[in-house]
Amino acid sequence: MVNVEPADAAGDVDPGMVRAGAAAAARRRELDISQRRLAAEGIINAGALISFEKGRSWPRERTRAKLEEVLQWPQGTIARLRQGATAAAAEPEPPRRLPSAGGTDVSLVAQAVDTAVRSVADAATSLPPVDDPGFTPRVTAMLADLRQLEAVATSAARIGRVTPSLLKALSAVRRQIDDLSLLGATAPGAPLGQRLYAARRRANLTIEETAQAAGVPDSAVVAIEAGQPMPDDVSDLIESLVAQIDWR
Repeated sequence: MVNVEPADAAGDVDPGMVRAGAAAAARRRELDISQRRLAAEGIINAGALISFEKGRSWPRERTRAKLEEVLQWPQGTIARLRQGATAAAAEPEPPRRLPSAGGTDVSLVAQAVDTAVRSVADAATSLPPVDDPGFTPRVTAMLADLRQLEAVATSAARIGRVTPSLLKALSAVRRQIDDLSLLGATAPGAPLGQRLYAARRRANLTIEETAQAAGVPDSAVVAIEAGQPMPDDVSDLIESLVAQIDWR
């Protein structure tokens, strides 16, 4: 079953798709709806859902209608999110012109990132207690979305004009990453990346200083904080450092 249409051009960022996908992901988590449930009910398979939520593909109209029903959104909300509306919009808006595939509109990227970050922030207010088994998976998923948004914003800054709105959006992303990482680190059994981030921030260490102290490359610290797997010997060095600098 094909649920999505691919992006128009590989490698180009469609800020509307990023905005709509991130908002849908935040709404799904807010309602505690699993990917498995959506697949089991024949709404959208897991691979297609992940691709949509990460802004890489666009659901077909029939699939969007089913998603909107389960997300408790008015019909047409997902399309209006792509056009520039907020998730709370219930009335259709006139179509807005999207950037062409050959270029990136920095202002639209900033708007897309800002809207998606606010959706994640809203979803964070309904997180369960830190000792709930569902807390860490939800925080980890939110952080993954935020880091993708950070990558979109930094990429736009590299290839386009750095505007105040883009800087504001990038700041909002990083502030939310900071807040969620520090919160996530308080949970029992929190992932190494979240504990590393919190310990490094409390100790006022840069990524470079942390890497030097652990005897690992800077890229290893970045990767672990982003939740990426690393060789056991590298993870062990980081674990040892966290135990030494976690001055709570």
